[in-house]
Parts: sequence; structure tokens; C-alpha cells
Amino acid sequence: MATKTWHSLPEYQALRALMESGTTSKAAIRLGLSQSAISRSIASLEARTGRMLFEREGGRLRPTDEATRLNRRLDQLFLALDRIDGPPDATPETLRIVAPPTYAHRFMVHQVATFLKTNPQFFISLEVASSEDVIRGILDERFDLGFTGVELSRDGVKLSLFRTSSAVCAMASDHPLSEHSTIRPEDLDGQPLIALTHRHARRAQLDKVLHSARSTPRLVAEVSTSIAAVDLAKEGLGLTIVNPFPIVQYRSDDVVFRPFASQIAYRSYFVTPDHRPMSRVARAFIRHLRLHTPKDVFSQKA
Repeated sequence: MATKTWHSLPEYQALRALMESGTTSKAAIRLGLSQSAISRSIASLEARTGRMLFEREGGRLRPTDEATRLNRRLDQLFLALDRIDGPPDATPETLRIVAPPTYAHRFMVHQVATFLKTNPQFFISLEVASSEDVIRGILDERFDLGFTGVELSRDGVKLSLFRTSSAVCAMASDHPLSEHSTIRPEDLDGQPLIALTHRHARRAQLDKVLHSARSTPRLVAEVSTSIAAVDLAKEGLGLTIVNPFPIVQYRSDDVVFRPFASQIAYRSYFVTPDHRPMSRVARAFIRHLRLHTPKDVFSQKA
């Protein structure tokens, strides 16, 4: 049977609302309709296009690839409608971002600023939180896009690789070991060390590397963020082993970074909801980051 070729704006509105909200109840509230009206519109759209747009999994509606592609093609339609009858001071499309301090400070602030200068039609909200809270915030739908350097896999979230890097040793420019091209674990023996707290999985990795090399640094401080560790190293308190991304991009002028000879590797991820597609502004911001994140010798783009 041939599919019908006419278009129905209410069906498209129902699809878009359901894609962005994730449930028929939220979509209904958004459009001021009943849940049954949303369901009827989706069923009619599927029948008219001859495509399955949603699959039910565990009581939730998961959009199919066909639904995602159709929703993207509708972007221009709804932008045109906004221009036709939207008020001049209409609320801009908002992207709610959550990131740990290492990403949020300096790096993310700069990227947000450059993105909004070239995309003034958007609005961004940036929250600073721990990696655990990043995952929880995406799951609770309080944020649209998160960043993390920890592989905290959870049902309902998607981790997309952004950058990879290997461990570096950071120190003040006048530190004796700054003359070395590479720092080995045995070089840290007896040296003052600034370490991340034990709640970080990387702390256990570092302890294992040092133990295998029979290297015993002198622990002088423990901190909860890489930023604090590098800043203490800058003050001459000692050495620290950290993920160079993105700190090296805004600390390389006043701190020396050297490769640390170990198998410690890092990955930085975009965190997005797994049950609904990314918004147009989220896709645009991720594209901006992939294109405009500066190159450095210690990290590589995925």
C-alpha cells in the first residue's frame, strides 16, 4: 500500500515533543493535550510514513533511527515557524551543561564564550559538579550534556569519546626534574608528591605503578581535583601526576608538563541521555568543541 504524502503539523509537533521529553505524559503536558491524543498522532504518523518511529522498552518509548532522522529534518520547519509567528523576545533554545571542575574552569568557559559569540540565538547554562553528579544529573534530566573523565557507565546515559591522553608529571619550572624529557616512576622516589584523594580510581593506579617500581615519594598533600594538584605544584610544593587534558591548554605557560612513563591512560567523554536524541544546540556545541579544541602534544581527539 502506498503511503500518503500529505503533511500534518500536529503529528510533527507530537513527534518532536515526544522525542525531547521522552514520555507521552510529558509530551502531552508540553503540548496541552491528552496522552491518548499524543499516541494517536504518533500512530497516524507511523501509518502515513510507513515507518516504525518508537519501540517500547521497559515501559519507556525509545525512538528508532527513522524517528531521529525525521526529527532532524523537521528542524528547519520549526525554525521557520518560529520566525513567522514567534515573539521578537522569544526565549532562546537552551543547553544545560554539567561538568567537573577540571573541564568547567577555563576550558569550558572559553568554549562556551566562543560558541555563543558565533551562535547568539542559543543560551547556555553551565553547572560545576563531580563526575558522579554529572551522570546523576543526566539521568534525572536536569542537564542535556555532560562531560566526564571517568567511565561511569549507567543505564540511561551514553558516553561518547571526546579525547584520549596519557599521564603527565606536572611541576614548577624550576624543579630539578624539569630538565628530564620524560619522568619515570623511579624518578619520584623521595620526591614530594601531591596526589589525588583515594576516591579517585587513578590514585590506586598510580600507587600500583609506584609500588611496582619500588618508588616511594614523600606525600605532602592530597586534593580532590587535578586543577588543585597542578596549582600546588606551580607553587613549588612538589610534583603531581595528572590527566593533561584540558589543564595543559591553560597552564603550560607557568607549569612544566612532562610525559610520565606508565600505562596510565585517560579518556574524556561527552555524556548524553540514551533514551532521547540530542537537541539541535547540543549537537552544535559538540561539533564546536570537536572543531575548536586546541591541539596539544599530550592528548588526541577521538
